[in-house]
Amino acid sequence: MSKDHTQFLNIINMEKNNAFLQVHIERPVYEQETLNKDCHYEKPKSLGFQDAICDLKHRNWKSYFTSTIPSIHWLRNYNWKESIMPDVISGLTVAIMHIPQGMAYALLGNVPPVVGIYMAFFPVLVYFFFGTSRHVSMELIRQARTMKHYWHSSGTFAVVCLMTGKTVASYSVSHIDITNSSTTTTLSNLPGEYYYTPMQVATAVTLMVGIIQIIMYTFHLGIISTLLSDPLVNSFTTGAAVCVLISQIKDLFGLKIPRQKGYFKFIFTLINIFKEIQNTNLTALLISSITIVGLVLNNEFLKPWASKKCSIPIPIELIAVVSGTLVSKYFCFSTMYNIQVVGNIPTGLPTPTVPTFQLLHLVATDSIAITMVSYTITISMALIFAQKLNYKINSNQELLAMGLSNVAGSFFSCMPVSASLSRSLIQQTVGGRTQIASLVSCTILLIILLWIGPFFEPLPRCVLASIIVVALKGMFQQANQLIKFWKLNKSDALIWILTFLTVVIVNIDIGLLAGMIISLAIILLQSLRPYICLLGYIPNTDLYLDMSRFKAAIEIPGIKIVHYCGTLNFANISHFKAELYRLVGVNPTKVIEHKTELREKGIYMDTEDSEDKQELRCIIMDMSALSYIDSSGVIALNSVMREFQQIDVHFYLVSCRTPIFETIKKCDLYLYGTLTFKIFATIQDAKTYLEKELYSR
Repeated sequence: MSKDHTQFLNIINMEKNNAFLQVHIERPVYEQETLNKDCHYEKPKSLGFQDAICDLKHRNWKSYFTSTIPSIHWLRNYNWKESIMPDVISGLTVAIMHIPQGMAYALLGNVPPVVGIYMAFFPVLVYFFFGTSRHVSMELIRQARTMKHYWHSSGTFAVVCLMTGKTVASYSVSHIDITNSSTTTTLSNLPGEYYYTPMQVATAVTLMVGIIQIIMYTFHLGIISTLLSDPLVNSFTTGAAVCVLISQIKDLFGLKIPRQKGYFKFIFTLINIFKEIQNTNLTALLISSITIVGLVLNNEFLKPWASKKCSIPIPIELIAVVSGTLVSKYFCFSTMYNIQVVGNIPTGLPTPTVPTFQLLHLVATDSIAITMVSYTITISMALIFAQKLNYKINSNQELLAMGLSNVAGSFFSCMPVSASLSRSLIQQTVGGRTQIASLVSCTILLIILLWIGPFFEPLPRCVLASIIVVALKGMFQQANQLIKFWKLNKSDALIWILTFLTVVIVNIDIGLLAGMIISLAIILLQSLRPYICLLGYIPNTDLYLDMSRFKAAIEIPGIKIVHYCGTLNFANISHFKAELYRLVGVNPTKVIEHKTELREKGIYMDTEDSEDKQELRCIIMDMSALSYIDSSGVIALNSVMREFQQIDVHFYLVSCRTPIFETIKKCDLYLYGTLTFKIFATIQDAKTYLEKELYSR
């Protein structure tokens, strides 16, 4: 027996004298295969094609149909006595907020302001029947970022409204005033690359978004929205807020500048603003200043004070809109001061019109981005209210509800819809309990559409622009999160900075795509360099800890316990091998080459001398944190094991999770016809087995 063998066995005997090891484990040494047999392991059965067909045959289709319309269930159990008054009050409050906010944010979509009211009516009726959230208020898409366990009430924000507006600007006639554009006629006699009206493009986007959402519902693809990480969405919405601000400067100052299309359009818009700044309409600037100051004073001082007295908020935006309309009408702002006003608002409901199908392939790419953002917003808010008020949300059903809402809305001059943070919060705060509140809100808006709409025609557009700009405060405050991301993780900070710059400089949809690509690239790079370390044992315990971090951990002479965390696949096997050889201090390939060179020179080392020089006797690979392995990873492990066997070093795997063990077994048996690995249940099992192997020599 060699000196190393003797030294190792002495260590084992010393350990046995410890109180911890004096208590014998009342079980045999377990290899993974033996453990599976003794514990009666069975692989779970997956649902095959025939099983799925059988399930469809026996499905209760009546129950399936009613499950897709949740309103059938909750309306049946609706408590009219206790819930109707809170829902009516909530619906009235939300309807009042719909009017100014809807008109303001419709302008971001480059469509007539009345579209904002259409959107608060038609899609909401559909969502009433198919949605699962009781408090989500559907409307023009507004964004307030929801962090994982907390959220910021940062006001309304038309991120996707702006995204839709970008698509509208790209494919519609550029020099037609949106307040007077027809919603149905193709302007084929006008010059330009595309001859569609803004409403034709907007409804095509809405239809495409609805179709994508229904497809996602069919294939249960809601998980795709998880690609939007917190730093990405935070940066994206902050950058979009800057874009919204830039787009509203012309209305705030009363400037008339051409509408920009394509990439870098916000840069070109700023250049045009600086060129035309000397032509500022002072009356428009004065109206904008008064409106902004009034809104800020209300939000910062009056609203906090009033919230302590009454849960119903002061409708400051509606007050600003009504006041601006009356002053503009009686002082003839449009004719006397050349103020741009909202213009024609038709009475009645829009005529149902089939969207322009020729546009669907053109707007498909933009619609995917809109779908991703809108679904993330809606499901995040729905889950927040559900957790707060203890009811369940079906995330896949939300996709169906949103998809059908958008498809229906596309026939009635609507843009894509999603949840509104501000109105959903108000609906819940003032006591709204169900979607009956949305039904009440729709009734109020129907009255406005039928009779009151033309009242707002003299409203200056600078008032609506002021409402939008004030609502951006919360979005700009999100920039503070960059400091937090920088302290927590430099990669998150890098995602934030690059996404923000791309959104502002290049374009909003390119910024979203760039952020997603950067996020996925960082994840890929991290998977290429997984965490790997040496473990040492803590005396008198069963703990094995990272020796580079825990100084009390002791290495067992002759044994290297390697801990691997992450995935092992074709992309990172080179890194795995290099790190393994570095940690154990032995590269078997070089050792074999060295011995071969010596033999070629006629130098033969005595076996006893070679064993004395080689301290390493066994490598135990802890696979407890291995999450995935592919066939290339199994081949790499087998190659490493055989290399170490050639220099008389045992190589054992321990703590393999069952799916990992099954993959290793399947690949190994297919490649070599037998399981070549020694795989043990725990590190202690591998040590005990090694001890018996050395004693038997």
